[in-house]
Amino acid sequence: MTRWGARAGPPLLLMLGALPFAFPSGFVLTTATLLLLTAILGQSWNILGGYGGQSSFGHALFYGTGAFTTALLQVRFGWNAWVAAAAAIGAGTLVGAAAGALVFRQGLRGSYFALVTLAFAEIARVLVASFDITGGGFGLLVPLHRGAASFQFSDPRLPYWIAWTVVLAGVLLTIGIERSRFGARLAAVRENEDAARALGIAPVQVKTVCTAISAGLAATAGVLYLQIFLFIDAANGFGVGVSVQALLAPILGGLATPWGALLGALALRLMAEMVHAVAGGLAGIDLALFGVILILILRFAPGGIAGIRLRRDA
Repeated sequence: MTRWGARAGPPLLLMLGALPFAFPSGFVLTTATLLLLTAILGQSWNILGGYGGQSSFGHALFYGTGAFTTALLQVRFGWNAWVAAAAAIGAGTLVGAAAGALVFRQGLRGSYFALVTLAFAEIARVLVASFDITGGGFGLLVPLHRGAASFQFSDPRLPYWIAWTVVLAGVLLTIGIERSRFGARLAAVRENEDAARALGIAPVQVKTVCTAISAGLAATAGVLYLQIFLFIDAANGFGVGVSVQALLAPILGGLATPWGALLGALALRLMAEMVHAVAGGLAGIDLALFGVILILILRFAPGGIAGIRLRRDA
């Protein structure tokens, strides 16, 4: 027997990489771009929730930090887009490290950790919506300055391929974690913290590093969203919907697997587009659908799409 995800993941990624040749612009390319961003965000949650065993309900905190930091640095302080993007990813990583150190040193785990991360994201959303420098209730709009130096390309395929490259990097990162000594320590902490501590592993340190890595990847997704769509507000950056997509993609695709986030993001995007086509006028219908999907997955397919097993060919 072999896992279906290991077979389907690489061809799917290759097809997504070639998709802009068939659809150089328009609705299909935009939808595929959102799919890739969801896959990046989902992979970030997979690192913390799947490999680290720490379920976060507030991954929007890191995503929004990346998006708003790069927007602020460009709009308010006139920074170059590439430098602002690098600083924003660093800021997201630092926020993840700080949040992890603060929470884990208090011994919080499980549902307590999940609720605290949700609270952090909601606090950030309220604060961002309350100050003029962050755009208040309207948000921040990045001025249009076409050119590679501004991270704004006239060919929409270029930012798509950048997002595709980050998805590939995320897959390679998770494979590297699986095969590394740090990954072994992370697995030991996930399975039994007390036993890991008895073996000389520092659970707080391991979980904090894992959170920082996860946060940096989530911030990267936020940076790419801002640079591609040139707008961000409190709801799009720190809203509950962002955190829901972050956790649902790897759970649907398969936790603690390199390809699960990508497979889950594809399934989520296809279902979301179908729902919008049928009942797009109903507010909150997508979140309701995501909740139903999550319940069904946990009940009938806890291993996700990537966990489906196929017989080896004779």
